[in-house]
Parts: sequence; C-alpha cells; structure tokens
Amino acid sequence: MSGFWCEAALVNSDGASVPGGAVVATGVRLEVHEGRISRIAAGVEPETGDQILNGVVFPAAANAHSHAFHRILRGRTHDGRGDFWVWREQMYRSAAELTPEKYEKLATAVFTEMVVSGFSSVAEFHYVHHQPEGTPYPEPHAMELALARAAMAAGIRLTLLDTLYLAGGIGTPLSPEQARFGDADAQAWLDRLASLRAEVARTFPPDRVSVGAALHSVRGVPEEALKTVARQLPTDIPLHIHLSEQPAENEACLQAYGVTPAGLLARHGLLSGRLSAVHATHLTPDDIQLLGDAGSTVVMCPSTEADLADGIGPARALSDAGSTIALGTDQHAVIDPWVEMRTLEHGERLGSGQRGRFSPQELLHAATIGATASMATPIGSALEVGAVCDLMAVAPDSVRTAGSMPQQFAFSATASDVTAVVIAGELVASNGVHVRLGSPGGLLTEALKEFS
Repeated sequence: MSGFWCEAALVNSDGASVPGGAVVATGVRLEVHEGRISRIAAGVEPETGDQILNGVVFPAAANAHSHAFHRILRGRTHDGRGDFWVWREQMYRSAAELTPEKYEKLATAVFTEMVVSGFSSVAEFHYVHHQPEGTPYPEPHAMELALARAAMAAGIRLTLLDTLYLAGGIGTPLSPEQARFGDADAQAWLDRLASLRAEVARTFPPDRVSVGAALHSVRGVPEEALKTVARQLPTDIPLHIHLSEQPAENEACLQAYGVTPAGLLARHGLLSGRLSAVHATHLTPDDIQLLGDAGSTVVMCPSTEADLADGIGPARALSDAGSTIALGTDQHAVIDPWVEMRTLEHGERLGSGQRGRFSPQELLHAATIGATASMATPIGSALEVGAVCDLMAVAPDSVRTAGSMPQQFAFSATASDVTAVVIAGELVASNGVHVRLGSPGGLLTEALKEFS
C-alpha cells in the first residue's frame, strides 16, 4: 500500500474525483494498491511516507492516435507550400529509414515526451511492419516488439494497433515506398495479428501492452478485404481507421463504391461502439448520423489537422449525434494534451463563429476517458476508488495558469505546466524530466541524429 498526498485535486462532493468535477478540494490523499486507487480522503494532512504532488491533480491524459515515427518531421516540413499529399511524400522518406533498432530508440524518446507532457497511455497506429522491400524481418514482429519495448522503457501504457494496409489507393497497388506497410492479403494480416497478440501476451504485462487492430483507410483496404475483416476480426479488441481525412478520399470512394467511407463501413457492419474513426474531417450529415447512431468514438487530432491544412472536423455535431470524442497527437507537431483540448474548441469557434462549443469539462473528458473505447489498456475514468492510479499534476501559478480557475485549465495550461505524472501508482516524471530516462529533449536529439 502506498499513498499520494495532493495539494489540490478535482473532486466531487463525496470525495471521488471526476474529470471536470464540481470542486477543487485541497489536501486530497490517495491510497494506492497494486496500481489502483483504493481510498480517497479530502481535507487531510499527508501521512508518513506519502509522496507529495504539488499543484492541481487531474487524471492523466490518453493519446488516442499516434504515429511515433512522424516525430522525425517536426520542424522539417513546415516551409514552402503544398498540402497533405506533399507532406505524405516526405513522411514516406522518413518511414524508409526505419529499422527495428532505430525505431525502438526513437519511439522510446517520443513516448517519454508523451509521459512528461501528461499522457499515461497511447494508441499507436502502426503500419511499418516489414523491411523496406516488403519482406518480413527474420525476427517475427521485429518492428512491433520494438515499439512495445519502447513503451515499457518509457512507462506508458500502449495499445499497439496493428494496421491492415493493402493498397496505395482505391484500385491502385502499393507503391514501392509503401511496400513495407503491406501484407499479402487480409487473411495473411489476420494470421499475423493473431501471432502478434499471442507473442505480446507472452512477453508483456497485459495492463501495459496490448494489441488492437486498425484498417489504414478505405483507400488502403479494398472492399473485399473489409468483408474478410468484418467476418473474422476478433470482437474483443478495438478497431481504428483513418476516415474521410481528405475530400479526395471521399470522391474516390463515391466513384468506386457509390457511398462515402462511413457508408462503406456501415455496409459491412464495421460501424460499432468499438470503432474509433480518426479525423472524420469531411463528413456528410448522413455520415455524422451513422457514426453517432453506432456509438463510435471519433478521434480528433486538432494540432495535426491544422498543421496539414486538413480542415476543421464537425466535432460538436458528432458529439451531439452520439459519438464520443477523443483526442490524439497523430504526427506530433505538438505533444501536449492541453493544447489539443483548446485547439479542438478553437477550431469549432473558427468554423461556427460561436464560443463555448465544448465546455472545459467536455474537453477534459475528450482528453481522458473519451479514449476508453479506443484503448485495450485500462484508462482511469477519474480519481475514483478502483480506477488505475494515472495522474498528472499541473502548476496553478505559472505564467500561463496564474489566475485561472483549475476547472478552466484547458484554456490556459500547457504541458510545460505539468509538474508530475504518475502511472499505475508510480511517479514516472517530475517537472518535465522522466524519473528513469531523464530529459526527453536529450533522448530525442540523440535518436533523431540517425535520420536524414
């Protein structure tokens, strides 16, 4: 049994903290047993041996969409003109340089940056499976296991989303640059996925590393393959897909199949509560209703969608229709849960001409338990008894947060204000430094030296 004493924490009236809870209580003591909160008391003094968390304590954030290797591109792809498709060619060049050894080093640094920023869990949308020419590595699952080891080193909970990627576009084979992403067909991917799940289960703690599934997009997965996945994919794992990220994707899908990407998924029974649709930027009203009626999660990545000039997705309309909104950092132009929260709201304001489209409580929900259906690892729903003890403490007196009500930190705080991060009852980061690995800046600098 261990304990944390929080200078302040967001709690409701009976002492069980919730995202966006009613009051900020002071002197909150958490007892932790086997990585979960076993008791909460407010208005108390610390006990001998308690670890002190200064600032205001919130549930740690959940990153519902990541491509770790895209971190290579930060600060290297922002000059000149172009669009998503131009950026994609630069991304492919970076993917070609990855080896299991280089990827483990890079991902360890990227996951460490996430941890010190306030994330305790990540869904890694992974499709760099094979050697550059497309042949498997001699060690089965070499790239996937490299990512798992990186997550374990950083202490972050990982949902490894093994991705089906069969086509370079609708009716177009994979290009040479995409060869390492692909499998022979949907059945070969399902077989590899089953093998990967068994290997991960043998090798890693289930509450730290789990395997989910992803379909790259309707551009990358032909309709016949969708049918196979719908029939055979195990029902006990989350499923993700990039959906309607670009107008060109929608146009190609309509031309080939007579329906939008959301309509194509609905045709094959793939819209459900376990589906996480990533981006969902360019949707029709019918698409919005389909996703809402299915209870699907929609993962918005506001900083990436802005950086790539993708557009502003209909987050408010999706939420109103019944979808759960989650947040991800995608290509990691920014790794900061607080920035993603307010960028989601700012996009809504820019698109609608109205303020207050999402309340601060809704934004915090999107950054934490909104990702629950997206993850195969446990996510704390709040600082409540029985929840995993994943916490982030935020300074209330920085140049950004001074004078802010803690319930409104979504509009003032940044990752620089995160003073401590706890995962499974263990302090893993303090004031921007990882307890075991040190400064993520140093790790990233060394890792990125290996890429052109």
